[in-house]
Amino acid sequence: MQEQAISISTGNRANWLMFLIPSLLGVFLFMAPIQYQDTLTIPIAVLAKSVQGLLDGMLTAIVTFVISLTAGASILTKLFKPRAITENGFLNGLLNPSLPWFIVQQLGAVFVVMTYFKIGPAMIYDGATGGLVLNDLLPVLFSVFLFAGLLLPLLLNFGLLEFVGALCTRIMRPIFNLPGRSAVNCIASWLGDGSVGVLMTSKQYESKIYTEREAAVIGTTFTAVSITFSLVVIAQVNLEHMFAPFYLTVCLAGLAAAVIVPRLPPLSWKKDIYIDGSDLGKDCEAVPAGKSVASFGLEQALNKASEVTSLRNVVTEGIKNAVDMIFGVLPVVMAIGTVALVIAENTPVFEILGLPFIPFLELLQLPEAAEASKTIVVGFADMFLPSILASGIESDLTRFVIAAMSVTQLIYMSEIGALLIGSKIPVKPWELFMVFILRTLVTLPVIALMGHLFF
Repeated sequence: MQEQAISISTGNRANWLMFLIPSLLGVFLFMAPIQYQDTLTIPIAVLAKSVQGLLDGMLTAIVTFVISLTAGASILTKLFKPRAITENGFLNGLLNPSLPWFIVQQLGAVFVVMTYFKIGPAMIYDGATGGLVLNDLLPVLFSVFLFAGLLLPLLLNFGLLEFVGALCTRIMRPIFNLPGRSAVNCIASWLGDGSVGVLMTSKQYESKIYTEREAAVIGTTFTAVSITFSLVVIAQVNLEHMFAPFYLTVCLAGLAAAVIVPRLPPLSWKKDIYIDGSDLGKDCEAVPAGKSVASFGLEQALNKASEVTSLRNVVTEGIKNAVDMIFGVLPVVMAIGTVALVIAENTPVFEILGLPFIPFLELLQLPEAAEASKTIVVGFADMFLPSILASGIESDLTRFVIAAMSVTQLIYMSEIGALLIGSKIPVKPWELFMVFILRTLVTLPVIALMGHLFF
């Protein structure tokens, strides 16, 4: 009776509608499989393809302008430090990056101009290097980021995270040896972006909510690649119609890695101490004593929904999401993608690094194992690169496995790896590379098994 009273008091009709309608709409747009042009896809992909069709022939120019504008604005910000930008948290983060990321941003602008106008060394703008990134990858990213950014608040702002997070509290400690609240970090990454999970984890580590071990495990294991990025990856290997089995495979492989990898060095070496060196105290369950998981999750969801007092603010947040993803991510992908592809096309570096994996891939009975081996280690630079390199592989099974592998490897230096290193989360670059290799070794057999079932 007490629980019912609480639910009624916090859950008036307006809050219920504010929770249910946007959340269900968000779930439909991002997760509901629908039939479109003889293929199975999700609504957000249909919207993205509509934009690509509408702007056919113009998207490459638009992307070139966006990347060049971002680089130019960053240079002006660094030189003149206008208060309108430096005193605005959003604009300052976008146009006043740290020196390493400023260099990457400028490199992306140089590459995109060289590629668009075909000037400079041919190895930069060739169709297998910069041309592939600019003409094939970035237009897809632009279209998906546009709608994903605008519509993400439907998933994040109306109580869905709180409700689903509460439902997960009872499984996190026994299975993953993590506090229940870490489920929210995972869901925020899964539905939104991995960077959200990293930032959440870092802040909670700084606040003595997570220990050193918990922060390191959550940051490297539960900053899951979002549905949006997964969609882009599977589209890159021309298997959009396989999105449902693809994402099921990603989830199963990710689960296996989440259970196994934290129990191996270097993550198992991390101590259960807080940031100030104090010992782990008694764990506080996210669900208060005397309340069921469902009732507490519903209460939290309705409270979250009640905080939405202005739909204008929600729309503004969606616009900021889209701008941040388009202007922030595209230059990085252009820079790192072009460099990696130039190395891949003109040097034997990735081929040499991938050689030890050929027997492993052959043991898993994957066709074109030698070609597939070149895509494995390159994922440490950026998660899109394995799928880009896999585009020339004929076997649908092998392309499926590579795409799923690139998503479950999780640690890529163009975003998540750099965020982890720059945060307070206690991980070193060599530890990230070790986690990357371990995740690859653990997830590949699971992905290959699922691939053989589907093909």
